[in-house]
Amino acid sequence: MAQTHYTPVQPRRQRWRTSSPLATLLSLAHLSRFAFADKSAADYFIPTLPGAPLPLLKQYAGHVEITPEHNGNLFFWLYKNRHIANRSRLVLWLNGGPGCSSMDGALMEIGPYRVVADGDGQQKLVYNEGSWDEFANVLFVDNPVGTGFSYVDGDSYLHELGDMAKQMVVFLEKFFTMFPEHTLDDIYIAGESYAGQHIPYIARAILDRNAAKPQHAWNLSGLLIGNGWISGPDQYPSYLQFGYESGLVKSGSDHERQLQEQQKQCYRDLDAGGKDHVDTPSCEGILQDLLRLTTEGGQCVNMYDVRLRDGYPSCGMSWPPDLAQVKPYLRREEVTTALHINPDKKTGWVECNGQVSSQFRVPNSQPAIKLLPGLLEKVPILLFSGDKDLICNHIGTETLISNLAFNGGTGMETAPQSGIWAPKRDWTFEAEPAGQYQSARNLTYVKFYNSSHMVPFDYPRRTRDMLDRFMGVDIASIGGTPADSRIDGEKAHPETSVGGHSNSTSAEEAAQEKADAAAYQAYKRSGEGALTVMIIVLLVVGFLWWRNRRRRQGYKSVFGSDPYDPDVGRPMASGLGLDGGRYREERDVEAARDFDEAELDDLSAAHHRGGRGVGVDEEAFGLADDEEDEEEEGKRVGNGHAR
Repeated sequence: MAQTHYTPVQPRRQRWRTSSPLATLLSLAHLSRFAFADKSAADYFIPTLPGAPLPLLKQYAGHVEITPEHNGNLFFWLYKNRHIANRSRLVLWLNGGPGCSSMDGALMEIGPYRVVADGDGQQKLVYNEGSWDEFANVLFVDNPVGTGFSYVDGDSYLHELGDMAKQMVVFLEKFFTMFPEHTLDDIYIAGESYAGQHIPYIARAILDRNAAKPQHAWNLSGLLIGNGWISGPDQYPSYLQFGYESGLVKSGSDHERQLQEQQKQCYRDLDAGGKDHVDTPSCEGILQDLLRLTTEGGQCVNMYDVRLRDGYPSCGMSWPPDLAQVKPYLRREEVTTALHINPDKKTGWVECNGQVSSQFRVPNSQPAIKLLPGLLEKVPILLFSGDKDLICNHIGTETLISNLAFNGGTGMETAPQSGIWAPKRDWTFEAEPAGQYQSARNLTYVKFYNSSHMVPFDYPRRTRDMLDRFMGVDIASIGGTPADSRIDGEKAHPETSVGGHSNSTSAEEAAQEKADAAAYQAYKRSGEGALTVMIIVLLVVGFLWWRNRRRRQGYKSVFGSDPYDPDVGRPMASGLGLDGGRYREERDVEAARDFDEAELDDLSAAHHRGGRGVGVDEEAFGLADDEEDEEEEGKRVGNGHAR
């Protein structure tokens, strides 16, 4: 169960006591409201993170209870955008599996940190140049329940995509309640692999929710799916084709004939209704056979990057190499404490949860490809593929696009029923061939050269350039040096900046220093002004006192003494009752002194409330204004889903 957060408040001194039962009940009701209140953003704030470089990035993490009756909690990790953009944006990132943790994305792909060995048997974090949190708030969620740091009762794992999407909407409702500053953000949902099923379903659920709550609609602005498992009927036949392209299969070989026989069975099963389901076991057997047939000396091809090899039957499941540091880092007690992992989470972090994968078979869910035409009517979608991935390879994605009918046309037709396809445009990044761009009718496809299943792992800077272009981040309105990104040799628009721009961390630190200096000068001027006023008032009071003394010099009472002289004439003056007047005068002088000092306090307070110093002070802090206080068994070989 999610923990409630209650901080005991020290009792204040009471000016009176009461034994009223009503007062007691009201006090108890007041305390219970805090004891059982939902968590706030402050409960998720991360003030320190083991191994992270300083200054620490602004971030939040923890669990959100989704299904109290089943102890269902989704874990999230939110990074605030590091730099000011022309619009506020939120990217929700999901990894695949099903059952593989989005901490893959957070610590090996698009997050601000990568995990490395520190040389002392521990791990440390280093900055990831090209992370996606530069101009967008990035939200990682371990989805569905049971994945990564998320958890649920053992008899309550999910089975269908629709249920998963409903739980994600519940999560987002609670998230936006705790972080209302993001409610109006442009929302982008991004991910890879089996997230190609998750993302369209979540997008549709959000649009349905917006239709039901038009006054509080969320601004869903785009979807990004990398090497996505979206359409089995398009992806399954691509295994043999990719085998030919990558040299894994030789034409006329025994291996080819075995794979062809398996493919024929796949086609029969698809025609018998398999095309209406997310998975078809006989078709997944094509990939299994391909991996087995590539085995030599106990080594098979890495299904996520065919340039690499791995021990059979792993075939890439222990890849990428960063996993060797990520797993022990996320299992360190001080790290789980920093991430606010609930005590109810009894097991340590694993990349992929086999129980989630085995239960999430989605027998009654239609494949996400059937949702794309409706989504493309309302939301732009970007599909991208690394060309060295086998399991969700680019040939399958390109076949999917060619067969997809949407917005009045088919595939990449430039206009409905035109028969003219949008050209594939060459993309270079920092003077190197990066890939190809192709866009038509709200759909964009980007092919990344020399890249694996996890494109951001290989090329974080290039994917950041892709993201910013898709979101419309134009640094012309922000400032900075454009990245050298070109389409068909021409500077790509809008211009993007991947680090090193004037809106960078160093620039923000410089701005903060200026703000602090301005604030100091404001306080200094305010203090100097108050001191000057005090000195003037003291001089005036002193002068008035001196003048009164001067006026009374030489005056003698009828008894021949100065009534202000304490050593002369006391008995006579006292006898005539004049001592009362004398002491009244002395008391009046003291009262005047007290009054003058209080007057000085009022003058000083008035100066701080309305003087020039406070105006400068407020303006200075406005420059740097901040928000308010804030295991591996799940990777099934040949399932087409992992990560």
